[in-house]
Amino acid sequence: MNFAVIDKVLLNSFHELQNYFTLAGRTFVRIFQRPFYYREFAVQFDKLGFSSLFICVLTGLFSGMVMALQSLIQLKPFAATSYVGGMVAVTMIKELGPVLAALMVAGRVGSAITAELGTMVVTEQVDAMRVEGTDIIKRLVAPRLKAMLLALPLLTIVTDMVSVIGGYIMSAGYGINPVMYISGLPQFMVFQDLIEGVAKPAVFGIIIAVTGCYVGLNTRGGAEGVGAAAKKAVVLSSVLILVCDFFLAKIFVVFRG
Repeated sequence: MNFAVIDKVLLNSFHELQNYFTLAGRTFVRIFQRPFYYREFAVQFDKLGFSSLFICVLTGLFSGMVMALQSLIQLKPFAATSYVGGMVAVTMIKELGPVLAALMVAGRVGSAITAELGTMVVTEQVDAMRVEGTDIIKRLVAPRLKAMLLALPLLTIVTDMVSVIGGYIMSAGYGINPVMYISGLPQFMVFQDLIEGVAKPAVFGIIIAVTGCYVGLNTRGGAEGVGAAAKKAVVLSSVLILVCDFFLAKIFVVFRG
């Protein structure tokens, strides 16, 4: 009996995984097909991008200040506080910036996407669109994916810049001048780090958009089901972001040689 339960769970899991990647594949194909729904894309970019700007700025500012404070404490006994700028920049741009921005956006935007689409499903708006002959993936999923592909890398860049500024604000209190702070940046960073800092958010944006849309379009159970789906989307997106971050880091290490 236990084996039958395990078998059923595994089959359901693989079925969900197959449907997830099927939705992702179909969405990528429809991104390049007409009609492009420019108005919907602009609305989603505003909702998913600009509306998340404040929380990303706040996250970057205090993350950079904390990183600088901890680095200063560790480097001060070795009289190496001039390297704090480089340490803050390389840590935030390569790793913490993309991950923190993605987690903040996943919590705010991922749940919103799921709740919006889930409400449309339980109120039968999606069924009505299908009856009218509307391509649901092209109309609802593709604009959100395109918006996230553009918005999250830009939000991450803002987060990184603010974190570096926040790091200097903290460092200035320890007698580090701007020239000393900035001179440490090229000693720790190479051009590939900048590529990595932009490539990761693009992948994370795909995860947030596809996960939110998939869970939202498969919502069941009325208003209670919408709430449960939003929570599920946030948890699933956050876990996938952290898992993918590890594998992306390994891939970039391999390419670096």
